[in-house]
Amino acid sequence: MHSAESSRQQAGIFHRLHAGPDPLVLVNAWDAASARIVERAGATALGTTSAGMAWSLGYADGERMPASELLAACARICRVAGVPVSVDIESGFGDSAQAVCDVAGALIDMGAAGINIEDGTRPGTRELASPEVLCERIAAIRKLDARFFINARTDAYFVPWDDPAARFEEAKRRARLYAAAGADGIFVPGMSSLEEIAGMAGAVSLPVNVYAGYAGAPPAEGFARAGARRISLGCGPLQSALGLVGRIAREAFEHGRFGAMGEGMLSVGEINGLFAATP
Repeated sequence: MHSAESSRQQAGIFHRLHAGPDPLVLVNAWDAASARIVERAGATALGTTSAGMAWSLGYADGERMPASELLAACARICRVAGVPVSVDIESGFGDSAQAVCDVAGALIDMGAAGINIEDGTRPGTRELASPEVLCERIAAIRKLDARFFINARTDAYFVPWDDPAARFEEAKRRARLYAAAGADGIFVPGMSSLEEIAGMAGAVSLPVNVYAGYAGAPPAEGFARAGARRISLGCGPLQSALGLVGRIAREAFEHGRFGAMGEGMLSVGEINGLFAATP
């Protein structure tokens, strides 16, 4: 269980995990149960998935869930976690740097080790938001706590580009701006070329985070050779879990059978045991 007093200690551990011999692999969680399952499997740290958390609470992705619901879900994860927790706050769940700091401050108070925060797109468009907005937010959050891990994400690969080389250059430019603003890591989801990942790792001084939550993603050692220091599965685990739920339901409704449900099923005792030591 975490608390405000342990946040700096957790952040210190989280920083060190980015400097280990192998990349930090985050199998992202969306609630307390998934967090404990992932931790039991061997996680040294936990990341949340904003999309997965939104879906589990009945909202579409894209900051459509209220910040209060995000924070309540994160509090439950931090309460049961025995490892550092990093929270995906999308672009910050606020219209100003102060509002975003209020969210980050609440996460620090509950013991979170860091956040993932993105530039995103201009509302109602497929154009990237100005990097200055995220720079201002990073700088403001940095003043809250010197050790809180700020992973800055650019969505440069999620908007249309006529020139792939220009896309990479823009992602690199933004990564350097976010580093200068006080970020501790750089996340470029959608950048799947190992050559480009290597170019990004060589161009910025911060740990580079890549996304592997899709079918056909390279193995961890491939990302590691390219220079990635953090590998996130994002909403991929929940997408897979929901696919299994769909298969269980179809088998039950269409065939009157329940075999898919029994494969790999945890016992009630095992699941209760995940929470035996938590308040």
